[in-house]
Amino acid sequence: MRDATDVNKPPHQVVIVGGGFGGLYAAKALGRIGVQVTLVDKRNFHLFQPLLYQVATGALSPADISSPLRSVLSRNKNTQVLMGEVTDIDPDRQKVILSNGELNYDSLIVATGVKHSYFGKDAWETVAPGLKTVEDALEMRRRIFMAFEAAEKELDLEKRRAWLTFVVIGGGPTGVELAGAIAELAYHTLKNDFRNIDTSEAQVLLLEGLDRLLPPYDPELSAEAEASLTRIGVTIQTKTMVTNIEDNIVTIKQGDEIKQIAAQTVLWAAGVKASAIGKILADRAGAECDRAGRVIVEPDLSIKNNPNIFVIGDLANFAHQNGKPLPGVAPVAMQEGQYVAALIRQRLQGNILPPFYYTDRGSLAVIGQNAAVVDFGFVKFKGFFAWLIWLFVHIYFLIEFDSKLVVMIQWAWNYFTRKRGARLITGEESFLESYGKTPSKQEAKVNV
Repeated sequence: MRDATDVNKPPHQVVIVGGGFGGLYAAKALGRIGVQVTLVDKRNFHLFQPLLYQVATGALSPADISSPLRSVLSRNKNTQVLMGEVTDIDPDRQKVILSNGELNYDSLIVATGVKHSYFGKDAWETVAPGLKTVEDALEMRRRIFMAFEAAEKELDLEKRRAWLTFVVIGGGPTGVELAGAIAELAYHTLKNDFRNIDTSEAQVLLLEGLDRLLPPYDPELSAEAEASLTRIGVTIQTKTMVTNIEDNIVTIKQGDEIKQIAAQTVLWAAGVKASAIGKILADRAGAECDRAGRVIVEPDLSIKNNPNIFVIGDLANFAHQNGKPLPGVAPVAMQEGQYVAALIRQRLQGNILPPFYYTDRGSLAVIGQNAAVVDFGFVKFKGFFAWLIWLFVHIYFLIEFDSKLVVMIQWAWNYFTRKRGARLITGEESFLESYGKTPSKQEAKVNV
């Protein structure tokens, strides 16, 4: 690699694909060294994904958890931000191919993350949206609040019941947080807003295929999460596999028993698969991928036989620490981005770095107002104190000061009033076109 200290040579070109946590933290760290950085993303903003569920349930607006990439990196005079889509990568010529051009690179950092996986049932995506983008959150918000609006006008009790049934598939952190937030909406925020329905009669069902919620967490915290959700009205069904979603009917299998749930609102929080760039790296650079399409990386986060191409964040399968892949969470991506930036700097100075090592500072999941679980490894918290920790951690990691301030004010207002000011229903489609047909009495007769 070129020596960044040699003024007679052009600066080392670093291209970063993806402005999520991994890409953004790498770009921020590279702003302090003598390289030229180009960050490419399909969007012009960084999205704080851990709070997307609050956009989906009307607690926050999209702008509250989004930060313009150009603004965040404006002080890095060596950094250019491009809004564009990567369509190919040419490792031999060291070029990144965009839909409207190409970029040269000396080092390439790929941080494009993952998207929803429906385990081969891609038709479910239109009836059970996931939660990865702002558009996903707005679509969820539209469906959730439109369901209450439709129930208010529905005279048939069976059909009304289907409108007031919310099924969340997947008992990981996203599913737990989403189910808890919908329960807060139904049983507190909206309870005095309608005249023909009692929103406290809504059913919020959380389905998980394994034997407990939050599988990566300590079993004690999983049990606390289940107990807290049950207290606020969520119905939890573990060891439950979804076998079909069609015509507003969710078919589930529990052991040898098959059941059907009539529900107009089905939300997906169960699985992920790698972005398309994982396959591009496999085809063009010989990278190895796992079953989910994530790129298997070397101990320094590079890909095999390509020491100047790095994959970080959710797209990377890093299994060199404990023999199993690191979790797809923001702290992993942040640390990987900072590590790769440091590695590039050390290489340019002729030095080496030891392999990447992830420092796990803990896991957090919020269940509802005043309830959360926190696992710091050496100590575990639950309840109100855990909820306070969750609040401060998320405020701390929001990228810009104005976002921190707005979210703090909004959360304080929501806490004391239980109001959610971002309950807008947007979108041009009518709810009947969006949801499909309302279930008949026969279809709606089975509810669990």
